[in-house]
Amino acid sequence: MRALSLRRAGRVALGASLGTLALAWPVAAQPSADEIMAKAHLAMYYPGEDMRARVTMRLVSRDGKERLRELTMTRRDLKEGGEQRYFIYFHRPPDVRDMTFLVWKYPGKDDDRWLYVPAIKLVRRIAASDKRSSFAGSDFSYEDVSGREPEEDTHKALREEKVGERAAFVVESVPKDPGSVDFSRKVSWIDSATWLPLKEEYYDRRGELARVFTAEELKEIQGFWTVTKRVMKNVQTGHWSESVMAEVRYNQKLSPDLFSERALRAPPAELSR
Repeated sequence: MRALSLRRAGRVALGASLGTLALAWPVAAQPSADEIMAKAHLAMYYPGEDMRARVTMRLVSRDGKERLRELTMTRRDLKEGGEQRYFIYFHRPPDVRDMTFLVWKYPGKDDDRWLYVPAIKLVRRIAASDKRSSFAGSDFSYEDVSGREPEEDTHKALREEKVGERAAFVVESVPKDPGSVDFSRKVSWIDSATWLPLKEEYYDRRGELARVFTAEELKEIQGFWTVTKRVMKNVQTGHWSESVMAEVRYNQKLSPDLFSERALRAPPAELSR
């Protein structure tokens, strides 16, 4: 009887110890709103050391009239999460062929942006105040192309919910400098598996919904999840723009010379084909 009691006491003590360990074992903490948006920024704008893709843009008016833009986009990172260079060459339509766009991105300060317009043979510097302007007549802004720094906004986690079949974190972002942008707040749905933005809602200064971004197609390319089809819709005008990326390639060892002001007027031949 004494041996049985000792065994029972031992089992009780072991159970109590395991229960204590279970309570003490650290549970994986949910990421903060700042962490979610920082990861989303890296996933969207920094996959690989560099990138090249053929992009087709479809601009659609409220009455269904369409215009097309075809371009080659390239990107080179100087440091992950840090400085970047973008170079874009326009293939068609004829009125924008040979137009080029260059971005030098500096985290923590305004980017440098240049646009070469072949019709007037002029390189135009895009002011920081124009970063929310339309990119090539689309519903995407210049800032949408190279990304907005997460540190420019104050973030708040709202909830978790699904977008289609994908679980997502929902985060509200409010600009720290309201006068520098045309939106009062943004709500983002960030995929908890890939950290890519699945949806974004931009609200104007009156608090009304202005633009909606949706990631229509995600693909894993060379180990990097990529939004290969995206749509930006201006819900107030009914105009919307679709951007489809094809021939996406990462880690191509792109030359630094490509991302220079000189290349704006004389882009490499492999880009203009």
